[in-house]
Amino acid sequence: MVAAFETDPRLGAFIADNLDRYVEELSALARIPSVAAHGTGIDDAVAFVRAAFERRGFTTRAVPTRGNPVVVAEGGAGARTVLLYNHYDVQPPEPLDAWTTPPFEPALRDGALYARGVIDDKGELVARLAALDALRAVHGALPLRIVAAVEGEEEIGSPNLEPFIAANVDALRCDACIWEAGTVDDHGRPNLWLGVRGMAYVELVAHTLAHDAHSGWAHVLPNAAWQLVHALATLKDTADNVLIDGFEDGVQPPSPAQERLLAAMPDEDDDYKREYGLRALAGGRSGLDARRRLFHPTCNISGIWSGYTGEGTKTVIPGEARAKLDFRLVPEQNPAQVVRALRAHLDAHGFGNVEVHFAEGQRAATADPDHPFVALTARVARAVYGTEPVVAPIVGGTGPARFFLEHLGAPFVSIGCSYPGARKHAPDENLRLDDFVRGATCIAQVLAAFA
Repeated sequence: MVAAFETDPRLGAFIADNLDRYVEELSALARIPSVAAHGTGIDDAVAFVRAAFERRGFTTRAVPTRGNPVVVAEGGAGARTVLLYNHYDVQPPEPLDAWTTPPFEPALRDGALYARGVIDDKGELVARLAALDALRAVHGALPLRIVAAVEGEEEIGSPNLEPFIAANVDALRCDACIWEAGTVDDHGRPNLWLGVRGMAYVELVAHTLAHDAHSGWAHVLPNAAWQLVHALATLKDTADNVLIDGFEDGVQPPSPAQERLLAAMPDEDDDYKREYGLRALAGGRSGLDARRRLFHPTCNISGIWSGYTGEGTKTVIPGEARAKLDFRLVPEQNPAQVVRALRAHLDAHGFGNVEVHFAEGQRAATADPDHPFVALTARVARAVYGTEPVVAPIVGGTGPARFFLEHLGAPFVSIGCSYPGARKHAPDENLRLDDFVRGATCIAQVLAAFA
């Protein structure tokens, strides 16, 4: 049982009383189409983030990188320092016709704000600003030092973040880090994340013909789509096991502390089945066995296309076929090694002419479950939400936490405002205002307690 914690009701009351102001601030930020993949809105987003922190008495600078700048903001004073990590870039909004309202025109409906980025990650950023406002309003000043690092390339794999961190270790040095996001589950339980998986993202390209051909010659001309399908079929079996030799080299089982957290996590099998219309989870797994799969790497087909896919008929033999794959990686896996193993696997199975193009990669990261900051965050979350938090040693998604962990050595915990229906990376992305208030309140209470 997590020990009780006495919260300061004034912090939550301030945030709730000023909710309209934060909705307006978030809406203004969400109108900026800061899509890193498109290279749009970056300068405007940087200016907005800097101005938002400067209005709150922070000093800021936009640190250039080989890509988009990182905004660094510093403020407050005290014996302890907390680093806030967020990002101002967002996912592309397509498909546009799947949105109820335009993605960069924020709209309030049924107690939620809809727009691209309102939860991932602009809403989370504004929730941290609200928490800082509440602390200043209640205490007269920030009772600890805050450093914020807000990058602009998270949605394209943070390719320039590690050099930035390595060059700014002294400025970023901290006692703990509050990570980018967090969520409540379908039952209203706050989920605290202590780790993220890594990723290797590749594109496979099969070429068989100089150009598409009439399908009447299918008895003599090789089909690129079939070749790619056959190649993909060698990567996994029907029980969802990855078959690439060397793919899991170095993979370690969860530690005893991580195993305890996995065992304490509630079963979500029925939630997944209800939301996605499933009869069974992948591989027929369930319960603790399914949760343990968080510490197993995955091989996922993100997209596949070839030949003619329009309306009506067109009888062709595709000369080219493409597929995008993402491998979610666990601690001790190296993305480059995974790509090398994939290349060797295809060669060994007779698919040497299938090209492998490496797009991006990150390594996994996990914080120490026994760190006092983790225990403190769990106590605060229980008090704010009135229910036991779910503390996950690692989650399925990916983020650049490894860079901070290796260079700064501080523990990180995700606390945030999302929920299962937030539609991150999808049309009609949304943030429920009640979740915003509770998420911001929880952050404020954690900062006050840690100070």
